[in-house]
Amino acid sequence: MPTVGVEKDLLFATLGRTYTDVEFDELCFEFGIELDDITSEREEAIKSSGGALSKKQLKEFSDAVVYKIDVPANRYDMLCVEGLSRGIKIFLGDMEAPVYTIMGEPKETMTVKKPNTDKIRPFVVCAILKDITFTQERYNSFIELQDQLHRNLCRNRTLVAIGTHDYDAVKGPFSFDARDPTAIEFAPLTHADKTFNGKELMEFYETDPSCKHLKPYVPIIKDSPLYPVVLDSDEVVMSLPPIINGHKSKITLDTKNVFIECTATDLTKANIVLDTVVAMFSEYCALPFSVEPVQVNYEGADGSIVDSYITPTMSTRRERAKVAFCNSLIGIDITAEEMQALCNKVQLGPAQLLENNTILEVTVPATRSDILHPVDIAEDIGIAYGYNNIVKKVPTTCTVGGEQPLNHLGDLLREEIGRAGYIEVLTHGLCSIRDNFTALRRPVTAAVSLSNPANIEYQVVRTTLLPGLLKTLQHNKSASFTAGFKLFEISDIVLPDDKHVVTETIVGAKNRRKICAVYAGPTSGFEIIHGLVDRIMTLCEVAPEKAYIENSAKGPEEKYRISREGWFYTIAELPQDDGLAGTYFPGRAAAVLLTSPDGGEKVQIGTFGIIHPEVLGNFDINYPSSCVEIDLEVLL
Repeated sequence: MPTVGVEKDLLFATLGRTYTDVEFDELCFEFGIELDDITSEREEAIKSSGGALSKKQLKEFSDAVVYKIDVPANRYDMLCVEGLSRGIKIFLGDMEAPVYTIMGEPKETMTVKKPNTDKIRPFVVCAILKDITFTQERYNSFIELQDQLHRNLCRNRTLVAIGTHDYDAVKGPFSFDARDPTAIEFAPLTHADKTFNGKELMEFYETDPSCKHLKPYVPIIKDSPLYPVVLDSDEVVMSLPPIINGHKSKITLDTKNVFIECTATDLTKANIVLDTVVAMFSEYCALPFSVEPVQVNYEGADGSIVDSYITPTMSTRRERAKVAFCNSLIGIDITAEEMQALCNKVQLGPAQLLENNTILEVTVPATRSDILHPVDIAEDIGIAYGYNNIVKKVPTTCTVGGEQPLNHLGDLLREEIGRAGYIEVLTHGLCSIRDNFTALRRPVTAAVSLSNPANIEYQVVRTTLLPGLLKTLQHNKSASFTAGFKLFEISDIVLPDDKHVVTETIVGAKNRRKICAVYAGPTSGFEIIHGLVDRIMTLCEVAPEKAYIENSAKGPEEKYRISREGWFYTIAELPQDDGLAGTYFPGRAAAVLLTSPDGGEKVQIGTFGIIHPEVLGNFDINYPSSCVEIDLEVLL
């Protein structure tokens, strides 16, 4: 959750009310946020420095009381004192939710050189705040909101970068282009009397200690052949997104008109960011909550307009939820009319009742991008109703909680296998197609795949636990293998399934709980893994078949075995035409066959054997190894 720091006196002055710390803490709880800490700028400086600051240095920090407030991660409208105080005032009934006005047709344009910007940062949205009045507190909040948005929704400027400019210091129409770094010349915000080209500026920000706050953003564009730039009609560079703005258009307390541009790789998030900034600070305009739009035109290679839109959108939308659903989810029983009235407290009004008062249709403002589902509406109605007003009730059903049988079995096996000297690991559920199939010498079969994987390591959901254990061995080559290195994992794999039905929906996939173990050491350890297989089956109360017992020297011990009636297992050589056989050394692999009362026939529930040298080479493992993988669900 983002933490917003606001001065207590400023917040109370904006609210027009005063509270004790305890009272404000209670108000935060009722409003759905949390007062995390009460501190001051001076106290924060002492904590961060470890008490190393001198008295003279401490005097430079304010001792005004600061509230540190945790807000929900998707409530971008609460990341500054303006949005926070406005939301509380509406919640308390001290003001109506504002209506945002877009002032007529656009008088300014932003032209995007699409063939160039598509290569680095394809989108831009803009707005103009006219006749705005800044004070020092408002200016500080304006900068802080941009920083908060950059850290959260903008993902450290990788998705969206905000640029704000003194509109009177530049000249429209504006353009957004991407150019060769060495061809870009401008004076950045950090240097009033010095110009850099794009490449020089990146090198300077990467190495200069005074600009360490900009260093994390340099890698975003440093190695790109083109750098994005925002220019005015005189070809003056206004900003080099996502790094820094130009000095010429620097905003000061005397700025009266603000030009806002948000360049982005995600147009939806760019619009949310722009709408948020406009909504928060348009209240300081001469006509409160008004904004002047900008026409954004995308210019193709031949100079023609291939796309255009007007921003900001500041659009409202309608969302619906069933009245009975909201009551049930919250645990209350109020009328549809009462629910309709509560919507005004959480900026979801005006609301309408439809279909004989069974459906609640709310109005979602531009600032509430977090409203995506009827559950979100119900949550806000619960906040408006008051958590403390929800009456505690004894549940109408009598149930006793407990572990799922499959989880319980897994926990018991973890303890026993750990006692056998194996180390439990927890590996990633996503892997590459190579690791899951090719590197194991298995044919590429159907698997649940990601449509937009972050990188090649996360292409599919694993269909076997073995790659994770082998990669663990690979990354622990410095460990001692003299006495053998034993690893195991009990976790889920995911298999495609077009028939399995869950809650009346064919989800196309199913989870299977498996156990996988690996031994690596001076010898292959086949007998060690074989012993683990027998131990697992013994713990699951599955008896070996008579023919299997006769091959063992422990025949007399079988009369003391505890086993379930009708449950038997045996070991057979794994056929070479089996899809899993390629993972193992030829002739050194076995299948675990289970006979249960349900089916009566032998079913292969797992395999084990000596891992093929080629597989070991694919995972860069230097020791002979053996492994086992068994389906646990069939053993319940």
